[in-house]
Amino acid sequence: MPGIEKLPIEETLEDSPQTRSLLGVFEEDTTAMSNYCTQLYEAMQRIYDAQNELSAATHLTSRLLKEYDKQRFPLGGDDEVMSSTLQQFAKVIDELSSCHAVLSTQLADAMMFPITQFKERDLKEILTLKEVFQISSDDHDVAINRYSRLSKKRDNDKLRVEAVEDVYTSRKKHHQTMMHYFCSLNTLQYKKKTALLEPLLGYMQAQISFFKLGSENLTQQWEDFLGTIGTSVQNVRREMEEEVGQMQETIQEMERSCDQLYAPCDPDPAHSPVCRNLTRKQGYLHIRSKTGLVSSSWERQYFFTQGGNLMQQGRGEVAGGLVTDLDNSSVMAVDSDDRRFCFQVTSFDGKKVVTLQSESRKDCEEWIATINNISKRIYLSENAEELAARVNQSALEAVTPSPSFQQRHESMRPSSKGRAGRASSISSVGSEPSPALSVLSLDALVAPDTPIQFDIISLFSEENAGQNKTAQSGRRSNPFGETGDSTPEDIEDSILHQLFIVRFLGSMEVRTAETADVIPETMRQILAARAIHNIFRMTESHLLVTCDCLKLIDPQTQVTRLRFPLTSVVQCSSHQDNRRLFGFVLQPAGGQGDGRAVCYIFESNNDGEKICDSVGLAKQIAFHSEMDRKAVEKRKEHDKAKERQQEELSKQKQIEKDLEEQSRLIAASSRPGNQPAADGQVLVLSNSHSEDSDAGEEGKKRGESEA
Repeated sequence: MPGIEKLPIEETLEDSPQTRSLLGVFEEDTTAMSNYCTQLYEAMQRIYDAQNELSAATHLTSRLLKEYDKQRFPLGGDDEVMSSTLQQFAKVIDELSSCHAVLSTQLADAMMFPITQFKERDLKEILTLKEVFQISSDDHDVAINRYSRLSKKRDNDKLRVEAVEDVYTSRKKHHQTMMHYFCSLNTLQYKKKTALLEPLLGYMQAQISFFKLGSENLTQQWEDFLGTIGTSVQNVRREMEEEVGQMQETIQEMERSCDQLYAPCDPDPAHSPVCRNLTRKQGYLHIRSKTGLVSSSWERQYFFTQGGNLMQQGRGEVAGGLVTDLDNSSVMAVDSDDRRFCFQVTSFDGKKVVTLQSESRKDCEEWIATINNISKRIYLSENAEELAARVNQSALEAVTPSPSFQQRHESMRPSSKGRAGRASSISSVGSEPSPALSVLSLDALVAPDTPIQFDIISLFSEENAGQNKTAQSGRRSNPFGETGDSTPEDIEDSILHQLFIVRFLGSMEVRTAETADVIPETMRQILAARAIHNIFRMTESHLLVTCDCLKLIDPQTQVTRLRFPLTSVVQCSSHQDNRRLFGFVLQPAGGQGDGRAVCYIFESNNDGEKICDSVGLAKQIAFHSEMDRKAVEKRKEHDKAKERQQEELSKQKQIEKDLEEQSRLIAASSRPGNQPAADGQVLVLSNSHSEDSDAGEEGKKRGESEA
């Protein structure tokens, strides 16, 4: 090792400029050494911290591997081979963790302690001595200057003695401090070599000890175990690559086959027909929820059927929630103002109504068909799809719409399929639950072999066509069943006059007109038929309720489309739960014997019950008017009879009076000399009496005619 430069301690008392210059070189070297030592200390501190972190991480890894058996994995939690393998790894890593802990201790003692001592003790001592030396040097200069300024002319012993003592004290202190400072700087030249070598030597010895300890622990047994595990890992990786290849092929195949499914609406409906035999369905729908009195919002949720329930589930939710019970419920397509492909599900009690929107018309029809099948409880049977196919086929045959009244009569011809089709066409909404295999037969309420009319056609208009022609020979008839008769006279004569906005849903013949369930059953059949055939169009009209009749008036042309005599309205009622729906049963005046009646179903703007009340009020007014008319006629007849009786009594009294007068005249004429005059007087009186009688009869007849 080359020679070490030193500061001459012998020259400290002289304190020459050369000595100060050499001291400056040593101070620069000390400053550079301090900066370098600080950087080296930080690097070694990072090594030590990393080793501690590695030891702690290794220990944590070993502990987690030991706790693998306590974990509850949804998939593959009972793999015994994996569990035993991880336990062996935990044992090895635990031993390595112990080795790392020993290495951390050795690094702290052999590497960090020497460099910390050099940095915190030796270098700080040099800095402290440097400050003390600078202070003593400044004090010595001040004392020398003070001593040099002593006056020659005014010699003051006291000031001179004090100046001499200050010079002595400051020079002595400066000399001693300078010698210790030089000594520390000379010693630092040796310590800086040992301070750099000792930490490195300790680091290398600790690493060698760590590797020796690891080689002793990792024996041949562990090498064989690691080789076996490596082979297993390679096999798993090979299987993973094969599985990834198969999944990539599946993805490519699905991308080719599902290209048409990406569009929300199928461009080719014939390519994917609607399946109406489903009893289970799932998919995303938009549900409508009210946010205010008139505002609403739509939210996209995942819906699925579970048994007889409609469920919904949001993204991120573990399980779905119940939306509504589908048993004996009703479903129909609705025409929303702001959305397409909407349908509405009403619970069996009508207390809950859910409005949903699908992505396409096909999806909407399949949801409606599925809910209809579930509503009939078909899902409880063994062969649910076959039963659903038979029921839907029967429904299609039973509720095929006819556009005209002529086709309606043609379709009313007897057929063997009519009764079976009608029995399984529509589920009983709002009635008691019934098994799927025994669908309610509605022949007791609805006339068999009767199609449903979706156009406004009046049975009474065609029956009374001949009568209308006879009564209105000078009036042109309308081939569409609309009448152009003016209504102002009827409106003026009627006490009641109420106008409502209604939309015609459909009509059909019914077997009985008096049963209270005939209107709800007809509503169910017509709504189901509209849902099956996707009929959304509804004719809007104005319903005029008077005391004489019900009129359907075109809102644009004000032409009367239909006129129903009020006497033909057997009953009128609204839906028990949906107040917008109402209907009435009509029966012609002479149709009670054959039982021919027609039920008309309408939809109003939430005033169906009000319309029914208005019809009932009109019937009551008509009934009381008829009773009043009969009472007036009866009173007139009684007055006429009384007048006739009074007339007979007056005639009888007049006859008696005449007889008495004649007797008196006869007695007077029997006297002498008065015979001619008496005879003439009798004649005159008889003539006047006859004239008075004739005038009285004419007056009475004139009074009766005027009354």
